[in-house]
Amino acid sequence: MKIAVVGLGYAGLPLSLQFARSGVTVLGLDIDTVKVESLNGGRSYIKHISSETISGAVKARRFSASGDFSRVREVEAVIICVPTPLNKNREPDISFIIETGKAIAPYLTKGTLVVLESTTYPGTTDEDLREVLEAGSKLKAGTDFHLAFSPEREDPGNAQRKVEIIPKVIGGYTPACLERARALYGRAIKTIVPVSSCRAAEATKLLENIFRSVNIALVNELKLVYGAMGIDVWEVIQAAKTKPFGFMAFYPGPGLGGHCIPIDPFYLTWKAREYGQHTRLIELAGEINTAMPAHVVNRTVEALNELRKPMKGSRMLVLGLAYKPNVDDDRESPSYVLLELLKARGADVAYYDPYVPVIRVTREHPHWAGTRSVSWNRETLQSFDAVIIATNHQVINYQELADWSACIVDTRNAMAGVKVKPRQVWKA
Repeated sequence: MKIAVVGLGYAGLPLSLQFARSGVTVLGLDIDTVKVESLNGGRSYIKHISSETISGAVKARRFSASGDFSRVREVEAVIICVPTPLNKNREPDISFIIETGKAIAPYLTKGTLVVLESTTYPGTTDEDLREVLEAGSKLKAGTDFHLAFSPEREDPGNAQRKVEIIPKVIGGYTPACLERARALYGRAIKTIVPVSSCRAAEATKLLENIFRSVNIALVNELKLVYGAMGIDVWEVIQAAKTKPFGFMAFYPGPGLGGHCIPIDPFYLTWKAREYGQHTRLIELAGEINTAMPAHVVNRTVEALNELRKPMKGSRMLVLGLAYKPNVDDDRESPSYVLLELLKARGADVAYYDPYVPVIRVTREHPHWAGTRSVSWNRETLQSFDAVIIATNHQVINYQELADWSACIVDTRNAMAGVKVKPRQVWKA
């Protein structure tokens, strides 16, 4: 069997390699020529995916990459894993899905299965994508070709969450479409979870990410409330998580990052308005989480005041650019917002992240592209007036940080258990 995976990023590449391991021949399609060349050369551009894994699949002739979308005519199934960002008005941008649909439609043949994995609002697959595919191919979905939605559930950097063992939700445009999709994913994934429709599958992914967004907002708000009372929210969470039922631990931070949680809830809030529904809780959670970087900066101002230093003119280091620990994924990272806010207050800003040595071009913060991480040594750390821990990478030597830095603002409880000086560490 031969399939195509469109979009070779944090979702598409791991999925491609899992299918290749399962004996399926995979054609990876991407408009980024640098990615295509890198993959065909057996080189990885994602930290938690080794070059050895990629080169092994290439040498076994189970995986190859291309920018030629006409090769869709060679395959039995096409899986779409492209970005679904928000536009400048914080509204859903499904242009990558639509453009991909237009690119593959002329080359679809009868019987081909098309599966969308990109997170989006209910109705995207059976309305927007279907219309584009039918118009460009002159084929009819559910009759001439099959159509389905199966949300990606990738957890970058988590070695315990391998693609093969994460249950796969699938919804088909018709019962026959569902069966074709089940047969496809059954080759590579152990557990298949069928649902009644593409819309139900789309809604499932949104629920998963909204659940996280709302609960993170809750602990972020409690962090502020408990902090005003002199109570450490981290201690409270550790105690509460000992309850064996009825509680799930979530943790506060400097804001939300990644391609899912900061974005996906707003896909539903936007679509809900079409039905005259208002998602007040979701929107309030978004407001709370979005306000966290400003809280961190205000807390940093308080810390500097204790040292009789103004924010303006101070040298500030943001520790961690990736949005989560131990990965190189900086999509939607709140660290970018922190850099912007600190700079707006007149601070001289820099960052340190061993996994992001140079900032790549991003959609929302392109002007930071090319900025390099500072070095990790005593002289460099001592040159900053304050360090903000935005991401708690495990490779960081936090005792060295304590020994070399006069002021540390900790948003991740990373300094717990580290020997520090009085009034050196401020939790935010």
